[in-house]
Amino acid sequence: MSDTDGKKPLGLGGGRSGHVKQSFSHGRTHNVVVETKRKRVVVPGKTGAAAGGGRSGSPSAVSGDPSKRPAGISDAEMERRLAALKADAVHSRVPSAWVIGSDQVADCGGRVLGKPLSLEAARRQLLAASGRSVDFHTAVCVAGPDGFRQSHCDLTRVSFRALDEPTVERYLAREPALDCAGSFKAEGLGITLFESIDSRDPTALVGLPLIALAAILRRAGFELP
Repeated sequence: MSDTDGKKPLGLGGGRSGHVKQSFSHGRTHNVVVETKRKRVVVPGKTGAAAGGGRSGSPSAVSGDPSKRPAGISDAEMERRLAALKADAVHSRVPSAWVIGSDQVADCGGRVLGKPLSLEAARRQLLAASGRSVDFHTAVCVAGPDGFRQSHCDLTRVSFRALDEPTVERYLAREPALDCAGSFKAEGLGITLFESIDSRDPTALVGLPLIALAAILRRAGFELP
């Protein structure tokens, strides 16, 4: 009998795979297949390279095309649906797997903030956020065998301190976060740009709400920790 013994492999499509050994009661162990991928943000209204688009049929190719967005759908619901689409895109190819999909969008006063991709765009985003609050909607969906499918969307509100041009220039010179929505890395020097962060889950801002994910996995039958 193998360590996996028909247990539940976990996956994040479009990345490198590895193994994590879980220890259970009575000396039992279980290997979980895990795939990792670079952080990316899918922004409604952006497609292709600007949205971090990928190969057709891959999870990274799932985008928030505004022409397909139903009227009246909130950012939170849109992100929940996009996370589910990513999970379903992988699960449809590997029905026996447990798959985690996630997606995030930033909203500054009704304006969607995508990846800046250039220093000039990053300057504009940070100066526009100066003294304001930006809402980050981060969704996660877990799809598994036998029709299991649960999702959650976290709201994180980041309040920026007053930022002048010299401050923004210094930050971008030291940490040019050109591949991050909002033009900062909260896990790095970006934290110095804030007055406060309001969230139930501090991990959500960096792209995956781990508290919610752990709760979903427990409901699916996984023992955590």
